[in-house]
Order: sequence, then structure tokens, then C-alpha cells
Amino acid sequence: MNRPQYSSAEKQDNSRYVAYRFYTETIEVNRMSALAFFEAGESFYKGKRFFWQNPEKTFTLVGLGHAHVLTGANHQGRFEDVKSNWQSLCKQIVNEEHFVEPILFGGFSFDPLNKSKSIWREFPEAYFAVPTFQLVIKNDRAYISIHLITKKEDTFPEFEALRKERDKLIHAAQVSEPVTYKKPEITGREELKKASYLSSIDKVTGVIKAKQADKVVIARVLRLDFDKSLSASSALYQVSKEQPESFLFGLEAEEQFFFGATPERLVKVEDRQALSTCLAGSTPRGKTVEKDNELGNELLNDRKNRSEHQYVVDMISKVFAAHCSTQFVPKKPKLMKVRDIQHLYTPVEGELKQGSNLIDLVRDLHPTPALGGEPRQSALSLIRQYETINRGFYAAPIGWIDAKGDGEFAVAIRSALLDGKEAYLYAGGGIVEDSTPESEYAETWVKFRPMLRALGGQLSDES
Repeated sequence: MNRPQYSSAEKQDNSRYVAYRFYTETIEVNRMSALAFFEAGESFYKGKRFFWQNPEKTFTLVGLGHAHVLTGANHQGRFEDVKSNWQSLCKQIVNEEHFVEPILFGGFSFDPLNKSKSIWREFPEAYFAVPTFQLVIKNDRAYISIHLITKKEDTFPEFEALRKERDKLIHAAQVSEPVTYKKPEITGREELKKASYLSSIDKVTGVIKAKQADKVVIARVLRLDFDKSLSASSALYQVSKEQPESFLFGLEAEEQFFFGATPERLVKVEDRQALSTCLAGSTPRGKTVEKDNELGNELLNDRKNRSEHQYVVDMISKVFAAHCSTQFVPKKPKLMKVRDIQHLYTPVEGELKQGSNLIDLVRDLHPTPALGGEPRQSALSLIRQYETINRGFYAAPIGWIDAKGDGEFAVAIRSALLDGKEAYLYAGGGIVEDSTPESEYAETWVKFRPMLRALGGQLSDES
């Protein structure tokens, strides 16, 4: 039998975690509030928590503490580093329980080559964590796992201590009174670099007319000020009430907290079946059913929006063709309607080829033309030149992957970064040759709405 041949880099990857042991233990518990479990970890795990819930409410994930953290400063290989390190780490799992897999949760920055000043001081270019305590609620059954990743040989005392801590967290989450949070009061608001943003639309439109790109997404930032620091639990509570039909996510990095309610799946993999969502082209919701349908039909027949949407469909289809043995792409988009906005929507499905996994798809799909532009590299270059902000994790992939390779990533739009007494809200739009600063500016207000409302803003402020 021929032995497989490995490069020196692959050998190094395979042996990177050989000295570690990855211990897991899972118990089933009575159904509890995921937010209550998140809150229960505030005293000892604040700054090291995460939250995830899919739109169907069939999968909810909460992590408390860091059993292990994977970061990436390698601009060229951050996706590969996360993929190989996670695979190497999973080989060290002891007594693996297959009905609940250990999960790695986190995200990537939008563009590590953007050198603009960043407020994302606690977020590296790739930031993922295996939680010490993992809550999974799946199809109305709840499981809590302990994860201990260590080089120590004698782990019994440490694991016993973790069991006691787990039981305290379960008790606190189950017996605590349901918390209802009041919306915070905004003491100040500033549209950062508004004039530069409006000017950039004209400049980018000119570049597109000169055939240097087909589409470029330009974003801007709204800063909100408060009289006291904002609570991560409160933010999740508010956004879950305001946008229950979206992906809900929250990721702490020390004193900063990134959260949002995004309608956009980047990619999901389950049992080697991959699903992505082409979401591009948007219009507001109508105040009546008749007006809502009118706006939706206009969107379905609008040349600009259909063109934007097709860029995304073509690009995602190309990536799936590279990584999937089969794929299915509908010929026409549908409408996806959430509380404040309607989008053109086309699902793309496929079966993964051997050798490809979820992180490979995330790497090759990011950024889609809906968040970057077309062609990709030209658009990214123009964003670095004309966009006046550093997006950090806004519009970037955020999500999870388990030890089996299943998982899901969303695109972190409709999002905000909480930083003490400040919140930074992000919104953008696709610029094409007939875009105008006025229309693009108005569109960003529609996209600010979910986070603005969750954080106590009034829609009348948008004038």
C-alpha cells in the first residue's frame, strides 16, 4: 500500500496539537432560555461569550468562556489557518459524543488589507473560540457541553470543577426571573464622515462609467452615544424582539460586542449538502399590503436591482461549481421580506466534493458582489481607496463549524459594534453607473433601521 505523501507544511499542521487533549462531556437539560444562559455567564465570562440563532429557531447556540481561541493575522492564509487548526484540534477529541459536536464560533474581518483607522481594537482579522460551556438548543431539545482543551495529563480535578460550575450556570439560567430590558436612551448621534461618503458615491460612479468596475459597495457609519455602557444581554434581547425572522448573532471580544440581525446566509453545510443565499437588490416595505406588493413587483422588474442580483447569483454559482459535484440554481429570484426591507432572493444548493469543506466555501464566497462588488478585486481596491471607514467585522462572515464539518455562516449586515457608551452602526449599498448620492443615502437609512430601533432610536430621526 502506498503511504500518503505530505508536504512539510501539512506535517506541521497535523502535529500542531498532538500534545493537546480535547475533553468533552454533554448532558441533556430541560429546555431553558438561551438568553438566560448567556446572562448567567456575565459575572465570570463577560468578554468571552457568543450567541447564535437561525431564523427558523430550530438551532440556537450560546458559548461561555474560552476553552481555546483561534486567531489569524496571516492575511493570505487566515481561512486556511482556521480550517487546519480546527481540524487538527478535533483529532485530539477524547470520548467524542456524536449526538452533540463541539463547536467553533467566530468570524473574519471584511478586508485585512484595509489600512484605514479602525475602532475594532479587540477583533483580530480572524477570531474564533471553542467555548468552555456550550449550550445547543436543537429542535426543542437542549444540551450543555463542557470543553476542556489542555496539555495536562491529570485533568480530573479541573473537570470536576467545571462540572460544578456548569451546574451553577444551569441553575441560574433555569430559576432566574425572565428579564425584560428597556431600550437605552440615546444622548447623541453623529453620521461619521457623511460628506466624504456622499462624495465617494459620485467618485465611484465615475469610475464605473469609465468601465473600471461594474459595481462597488460603499458603506458608512452612524455613531450613537449613551449615558451609560450598553449591556450585551440587553442588545440581544432588543434585537430578538425587533427582528425575530433574521439570523441573530453576538460576539464578545473583551469590552467590545458585535451583534446583529442579518437576513443573509452566506453558506450552510449539513451532511455534505451546501446551501447559499443570493441576496441583493432591495426596497422598503409598504405601509399597506397593496403598497408592499407594488414595491415588491417593482423590485422584481427593476433593471438596476436585477443586475445587482445577477452578479451575486453568477459568482456564488461559480464557487459552488468549483466545490460541489452537483448544484441547483433557480432561474428567477423571489422576494425575501423582513420587517423593514424586501430583498431579491435566490437559493443555490449543491453537494460538496471530497476535499472541500465549509471554510473553503466561506473563503471563496467572501465577499460576494452584494457586499464587495464586481469584479471582486477591482471593487475591493476601490473600496480601500474611496470608502472612508474600516468595516472591521461588518459585512464579513460570522458563524460556526462543528467537529464533523457541519455549520453555518451568515453575512454580518444589519449590525452594530458596542463599545462602552458608544454604538457604531453600519450600512451600505451597491453603486452602479446610474446611482445617485441621494438615493444611496436614503437606502442606508432603511438598512440602519433594525439596529437603530433596537438601540432606542426613533424612525423620525431619519429625515
